[in-house]
Amino acid sequence: MSFLSLTSIKKSFGPVHVVHDFNMDIEKGEFVSFLGPSGCGKTTVLRMIAGFESPTSGKIVINGRDQNSLKPNQRNIGMVFQAYALFPNMNVHDNVAFGLKVAGTDKSEIDARVKQMLGLIKLEHLADRFPYQLSGGQQQRVALARAIAVKPQVLLLDEPLSALDAKIRVSLREEIRQIQQQLGITTVFVTHDQEEALSISDRIVVMNAGRADQIGTPFEIYNTPSTRFVASFVGTLSIIEGKVADPAAGAVTIGNQQIALKDPIAGMKGGDSISLALRPEAGSIAEGATGDTSLAGEVVSTSFLGSVIRTRLRVGGDVISFDMFNNPGVAPPVSGDNVTLRFAAKDLLVIRE
Repeated sequence: MSFLSLTSIKKSFGPVHVVHDFNMDIEKGEFVSFLGPSGCGKTTVLRMIAGFESPTSGKIVINGRDQNSLKPNQRNIGMVFQAYALFPNMNVHDNVAFGLKVAGTDKSEIDARVKQMLGLIKLEHLADRFPYQLSGGQQQRVALARAIAVKPQVLLLDEPLSALDAKIRVSLREEIRQIQQQLGITTVFVTHDQEEALSISDRIVVMNAGRADQIGTPFEIYNTPSTRFVASFVGTLSIIEGKVADPAAGAVTIGNQQIALKDPIAGMKGGDSISLALRPEAGSIAEGATGDTSLAGEVVSTSFLGSVIRTRLRVGGDVISFDMFNNPGVAPPVSGDNVTLRFAAKDLLVIRE
């Protein structure tokens, strides 16, 4: 039986439908990320779990108990917000202790728990400082410690890293994951950053216009996207338009070139339009590159991205991106070069929606 269950959840604000028939079961100790663009409904779902919003219809169950009729303070949920939300008139110790004091916990137990939490986030030496004396990353660590100090049954994280600079974001997300695994807290993490979701999640929910387009592991979401939206939103991906030449043979015509897919094309006939997707790391123009499929084209542009160089290649009416490792001894192609991109047929995904 799942620990956190969302069944047929819908949410409307007047005539505007924000969440449409959302269903998900989350296991105890699982780390699940809600990933999607602004306005897709991910934060609204999080707020309904917390009790800050009530579902228009549907049911939320945590550890076998119906939550719909419970107020936020009755749900034993810890929440970390994007804007830290620390009390400016309290030092670090008192901020972390706040929820425990509200719960009427004994002072000696509070002090022991706060010490444990500050040790967990490695800020024991800053217990007497006030929020204005801390960096953004330190403030968010304190907010995390405050949320988990009360031993919540579910931890909710609402884009907690978006206000931080890139390097701090990477280190803090790794710390959050480490702490979550150490404590075994069931966690729901909301983000619009695909790298964050892919790097720390057990499963990802890709949301689009109030619906869950796909739910799966990071490996599944990246490698086998189930919709055009997921394919285009998660990672860099080239969409190639073609025509079905022979569905039984998996033959597709792209511009004036014909290639064969790994499998027959089910549910389509000759002449039908077809959309294919290819990740930039799947192809290579290097001499001696392997691959059972190839497409010739003209280089449109190259972009230096540090460890890799991304090249855009015009094939037929589309532009395909592919990556090559930065090798100081090998000059990248330049605009106007005619090259052949080689890749494996299995790396071409058929996009159905």
